Amino acid sequence: MALIRLDMTMSLDGYVAGPDDGVGEPMGVRGGRLFNWLDRRNDPGPSGQVYAEALATRAVIAGRRTYEHAGRWQGDHHDGVPVFVLTHDVPDEPPPGSVRYVTGARECASLAREAAGDGDVMVHGAGAGQALLRAGQIDELELHVVPVLLGRGRRLFDHLPAEHIELRLIRRLTTPDVEEPAQHALHLHYRVHRGSDERASATH
Repeated sequence: MALIRLDMTMSLDGYVAGPDDGVGEPMGVRGGRLFNWLDRRNDPGPSGQVYAEALATRAVIAGRRTYEHAGRWQGDHHDGVPVFVLTHDVPDEPPPGSVRYVTGARECASLAREAAGDGDVMVHGAGAGQALLRAGQIDELELHVVPVLLGRGRRLFDHLPAEHIELRLIRRLTTPDVEEPAQHALHLHYRVHRGSDERASATH
C-alpha cells in the first residue's frame, strides 16, 4: 500500500507561512525566507536528495488553500501525477489537468493511495496535513526545519486533537556548514508510530 507522507517546510517556531498570506503573497509577509533551501535543490547534497524524493511521489494531496495560493500549479504539480485537493466545497468550475476535488479526508487518502500504486503520496498544506492526521491517514512526515523565527503566521500543527501522536525519527539530514546560512535546513523524516498496527514502510 502506498504511504502518505506530509512534506512541509517550517520555521523553528512552527510556522509554514508568514502573516497575511494570500494568492498575491502565498508565503505571507517574509515567509519566502522558508524556501531559500530550495536554491540547493539541484545539488547532490541533502537538500537535493529530499527534493528528488518529493518529485518521485506518484500522487499529491493538497489543501484547497495551498492549492489556490500556489496558482493551482497550472494543473500539474509534477510529472502529471494525480492531484487530490481536499476541500469543504467542490467548486462548479471543473479542475484543470489531473486535479480532483475531494471533501472527505479518508476518501481523499484512499483515492490517493490507489492512484499512487506502489509509490508514495505527498501531502502539501497545513490544513490538509491536520485533517489527515486527525483521520489517522498520515504515515510519515518529512519536515524541512529552517533556522528562523517568524513569530506570526500559519502554524503547521494547529487544530489537532488533545490525544498525542507518537513519532519515530527514521532519518535526519542537515545542510553542510559550507552553504550560505540563509540556505540551511534540517531535514527530519518521521514515521507515525501505531504500535502493532504500524504500516509497513519503504526502506530508506
